[in-house]
Parts: sequence; C-alpha cells; structure tokens
Amino acid sequence: MSFPRYPKYKSSGVDWLGDVPEHWEIVPFYHSIKFQEGPGIMAVDFREEGVPLLRVSCVQERWVTLDGCNYLDPEKVSLRWDHFRVESGDLLISASASMGTICEVDSNAAGSIPYTGLIRLTAKTTATTKDYIRAVLGSSLFTTQIDLLKAGATIQHFGPSHLSQMKVLLPPLSEQSAIASFLDHETGKIDGLVEEQRRLIALLKEKRQAVISHAVTKGLNPLAPMKPSGVEWLGDVPEHWELFSLKRDLDFLTSGSRGWAENYSDEGDIFIRITNLTRDGISIDLSDIQRVAVPDGAEGARTRVQSGDVLFSITAYLGSVAVIPETFETAYVSQHIALARLRHSRLIPRWVGYVALSIVGKTWFQTQSYGGTKIQLSLDDVRDLPIPAPPIEEQHEIVSFITNQVFKFDTLTAEAHRAIDLLQERRMALISAAVTGKIDVRSFHHG
Repeated sequence: MSFPRYPKYKSSGVDWLGDVPEHWEIVPFYHSIKFQEGPGIMAVDFREEGVPLLRVSCVQERWVTLDGCNYLDPEKVSLRWDHFRVESGDLLISASASMGTICEVDSNAAGSIPYTGLIRLTAKTTATTKDYIRAVLGSSLFTTQIDLLKAGATIQHFGPSHLSQMKVLLPPLSEQSAIASFLDHETGKIDGLVEEQRRLIALLKEKRQAVISHAVTKGLNPLAPMKPSGVEWLGDVPEHWELFSLKRDLDFLTSGSRGWAENYSDEGDIFIRITNLTRDGISIDLSDIQRVAVPDGAEGARTRVQSGDVLFSITAYLGSVAVIPETFETAYVSQHIALARLRHSRLIPRWVGYVALSIVGKTWFQTQSYGGTKIQLSLDDVRDLPIPAPPIEEQHEIVSFITNQVFKFDTLTAEAHRAIDLLQERRMALISAAVTGKIDVRSFHHG
C-alpha cells in the first residue's frame, strides 16, 4: 500500500530528519510532553502489601502489569513519594532493561509508584494527544535522537537529561488524531501477523520436542514389539532395548570448581557456564563466552572437557544439556555444570544428550529437584538418569534421524523469526513515516 505525501514541505534544519510538512511545528520535547523518572527506592522499604512499586518487568507491550511488583508502606509513600504516583492514561517507558518498551497505565495500576528506570510521560498541554505521544515514542524520531544523545556512552540507559534535549514534530490536533487512528489500524494488522508467527514458533518447538521424545523412547520402527519399561511415566519401550542408569556406562563424573572468577581473562581458554547450555538443543552456545587463564597445577584442571563429554546444568535451568563436539578448543566447566564422560561401550554421547533433552530427562530432573526450595541437582541425580538404550548401531541411526528433523524445525523457526523481524521493521517504518510527515494519512479511512 502506498500513501500520498503532503503538498508542501519545509526544511527541518536537521540532516537526518530532512523536510517536514510546512504547517507542522518543531518543538522541544518538554514543550509538549511532561516526563518524570521514578525514584530510587531501597529494598529495605519493600513490603508484602501496600502501594505497588512498578518495576521495569511490569512494563509490557501494551499495558502495565502488577505481576512481580514490590509494595511500599502507604504512609511512607504519602510522606516521600506521593508526587510520583501514576494516573490512569499515563504512559510509561522503560529507560534501562527492555529499553524503549512503552505501555499505558490502566485503572488497576493507577496510584502506583514507578521505580527508577521507568519514565512517566503525560501530555503537557491540550495541543498534544496521548496516542500521538505513544506513536512518537515508537518511532525513529525518538530512537534516532536517543542514539545520537547517547553516542560514545557505554551505559544503556536514557533519562530526563536526554529527553530535555530532544525535539518533537507537532502537527495540528486533528492530524494527531488522524495519525493515531491510522497507526492503530495498520499496526494492529501487523501485530496480528507477528502473533501468528509467534504461535508458529511455539508450535514448532512443541513438535520438535515431541519428535525427540518419541524417537528416544519408541524408536523409528512403529511395528517393533514393545515391553513395559517398569517406569510409570515412561511407558512401553521397544522389546530389544535396555533401560539402565547413566552410571552403567559412566567413566567419569564431576562438576566445576569454585573460585574460577579469579582466573577470568580477556584471553585464554573457554569457561563454559550455564548460559552456554541450551534447553532446546545439544550444541554449545558460544554467542556469549567467558575466558579464563588457568594457572599450572590448578585444581580446576580436572574439569577440562574432552570430545564427547556430556554437560548438564545442575542449578537454575535444570535439564539444559550440551555435547562437546569432536573439534573444540580447550575449555573448562563452571561449578554449576556436571561433566559426564562415557565409556562408550553401551552409549554414544549424542544419544545421552537427546535423552536428557527429551521427556525422559526433563521428567527425571524435574522430579529429582522437587522438595522444599531445592532448585539444584546432585551428581547422584545425574548418575541415576534413566537411559532407554537400543543397540549402538540403532542409537547412531536414531541420532541421525533426530539431527535431520531438528535441522528442519530449526530452519522453519529461523524463517519465522526473520518474518517477525521484517514485520517489526515495517511497523517501525510506518510509524516513523507518519509522525515525521513523510506520508499524509489525513484522508485515511478504515475499510
């Protein structure tokens, strides 16, 4: 869809902005928009109930949520922070984590206090509408200025000092309403397409998991005779398969040493942390690595990985797993990771990795971590992991099948993510074009 341009333009005087509609004003941000960053409040002031304190995580894509918020003593709020209370209809923007996320305060969140890192925005005059402000904040008119003002700074945060230096394009009030109405309609269609892609990604993830779980518990031959596994939640397995604990083919099992932070370095060997293990695959994720310079004779040297080692997370993301590939540079594991080295007489590493990734591993590790506040696994929990085990040749065959299927699912998932990126780029471009006057939407009608 193409949109007309305005009949007359004037120079904005800003290189990156170019020409703007002749009758639009260029005003300082603070001329039309009032902004206020939330106060820094100490954790000692948090309560179990009282006035909600909105954290950055409470800022969703459309509305504020009270899930995960803290609370403050109402009396202390009235004495110290009452002027920070938000009202229904206010806009909040995240200025730190999830930077740039914008949402609106509804009646449920009215009266809350935004924490530091959240900026409250309201229309300063009747010459500006809330919906138009929201559009500006979601456009390149806003993000480009933020990037320019933060140039050279390493901290990923913006605040009132940045906003006070920014400018806003201000069309007449009737045009602001037309722009907001147009964008609400058009971005709604784009958001619907994005949601479809997200549902597809979730469905692909479920199917991927189901394929892995079925393959490592039932095999590839649907006509194979079956027998009870003896494990209620596992059900039947192929008759010629064995079922035994990982320890039956375990040569070595350990976890990383403490104190590795002392050896952190910009150069050196890879230090494998939980963030390098994924919950969806058995490959090492090297997108964010830490390196260590290991002193000679260090106790942690025993946790140097070898090709074929299977790594398990034993704190936090329980059940995350990775298998060290054939060619891998020198690396060590953290104290939060268990390193299992097989004898290779009855199991192959990638089979163990997929079993751990399947319903077998997820169920086992989940049940072992139950009880009280335990959110970690012991080495015995890893050692006792039940393994459905076909003959070695069949393990290779099934692993090859899984690898091919996973590649197909991952390819489709990557395509869906690319589609989302393109849709979101289109969304940003449309908003930016509307609030900078590159397109004239005054005659736009829903239809």
